[in-house]
Amino acid sequence: MKILVCITHVPDTTSKIAFTEGNTKFDQTGVQYIIGPYDDYALARAVELKEQTGGSITVLNVGEAETEPTLRKALAIGADDAIRINAFPKDSYFVANQIAQAAKEGNYDLILMGRESIDFNSGVVHSMVGELLSMPSLSPVMTLDIEGSTAKMTREIEGGKEYLEADLPLVLGCQEPIAEWKIPNMRGIMTARTKPLNVVEPTDDTAKTQLSTYEMPPAKGAVKMIDADNVSELVDLLKNEAKVL
Repeated sequence: MKILVCITHVPDTTSKIAFTEGNTKFDQTGVQYIIGPYDDYALARAVELKEQTGGSITVLNVGEAETEPTLRKALAIGADDAIRINAFPKDSYFVANQIAQAAKEGNYDLILMGRESIDFNSGVVHSMVGELLSMPSLSPVMTLDIEGSTAKMTREIEGGKEYLEADLPLVLGCQEPIAEWKIPNMRGIMTARTKPLNVVEPTDDTAKTQLSTYEMPPAKGAVKMIDADNVSELVDLLKNEAKVL
């Protein structure tokens, strides 16, 4: 089985976020980058499936040269080779289109990625890839087992879970508890240095959206203490100031 795992190169969740150039550009000063946490779950499950059924894992990232250490980490975790689409990820459609073109050439049985990235949180790339490839697409997938050419999955829905089956090939957006994150060992880190990392140019530069500006959330206000017996003041503040009622 050939598995393609698409990963994002995102700021560590502990990073301090700031913007420059009139709030039109992300300030990368001092920022550490990681594999997107949801993508990490997808990669971990792919490694488990490979151990169970054999096959190969290719990791793919749409990004510029600075994303290569992130790809190397994925190789250290257990992927066999990597593809970097040499382009800045302009928007969801652009990324999905690049993934779809690479997937067509690779003829993969299963395409995994996180349910969303943690930088832009669009959560639509997996469905776009499925549409572009005319494949079923499901998200968020919490469990995944492969029996022959059939995938058996659990998907989270509002108020419960769905138990689904679908024939391969298909595209899945993953989340916990599909697998536990894997930490690369020393052998994996050493072998990752010699695994293939292929850089390919984007098929086109079409993007459907354009960034205007970034905006930080408003600063938290001071805490107001309300006497436990003063219910009317509490209700008034929740209704007219916090506007949650």
